[in-house]
Amino acid sequence: MGLPRGQPLLGLHMLLMALNCLRPNLSLELVPYTPQITAWDLEGKVTATTFSLEQPRCVFDEHASASDTVWLVVAFSNASRSFQNPETLADIPASPQLLTDGHYMTLPLSLDRLPCDDPMVGSGGVPVLRVGHDHGCHQQPFCNAPLPGPGPYRVKFLLMDARGSPRAETKWSDPITLHQGKTPGSIDTWPGRRSGSMIVITSILSSLTGLLFLAFLAVSTARFSSLWWPEEAPEQLRIGSFMGKRYMTHHIPPSEAATLPVGCEPGQEPLPSLSP
Repeated sequence: MGLPRGQPLLGLHMLLMALNCLRPNLSLELVPYTPQITAWDLEGKVTATTFSLEQPRCVFDEHASASDTVWLVVAFSNASRSFQNPETLADIPASPQLLTDGHYMTLPLSLDRLPCDDPMVGSGGVPVLRVGHDHGCHQQPFCNAPLPGPGPYRVKFLLMDARGSPRAETKWSDPITLHQGKTPGSIDTWPGRRSGSMIVITSILSSLTGLLFLAFLAVSTARFSSLWWPEEAPEQLRIGSFMGKRYMTHHIPPSEAATLPVGCEPGQEPLPSLSP
């Protein structure tokens, strides 16, 4: 009993198809470069939603042509091993797939944007790749959207040709963990955890604040005490016993006595009237 006559040809055909599918991965060059957080002394190299990578300058020059593109692959640390390099542009995973598949690709760069020259000469700034920096690109296909959580994440660079086939790749980075904000309940406010110098400075400042408040209160009391408790008025101005100073008028000569009619001298009876 043997195999059917057409079965060996069918098996050979399936083997050729499998080899054809594996050919891109077998020819993929592994570049001995590991992505890492930039070494420049920058504030905010790692935040709650972003991290800044060193640019892969001169990394793919021996493997790339002018039409090739360098992509960044971002994956959760525990999902990086399951990532499969895309074979076409349509297979490139977008940023929403991070929450479902655990990985996505972003930041496509042409080689002319990654020259081998000194990055600080004529650049006007520090050359970094800031992952998760685009807050308003949620509808774009290869969005560099803010990262949804602390991670940890791993990244690698992938060189692809114009058709979307991979040509070379770097190693995966070490795990990158983003910063996390603290909840108010987790903040330790116990004074015993503070240093001795901090406690002394706090005590001095509290004492000075108290002294300044007492001085202000004393000055305010002295300033407005006359309004609250007026001084006693002089005796000559008291109500009910008014005593004013004597007012000396100008000299006025005594007026002459009014001339009385005849018969109206003092001590005489008036004359009888002749009128009816």
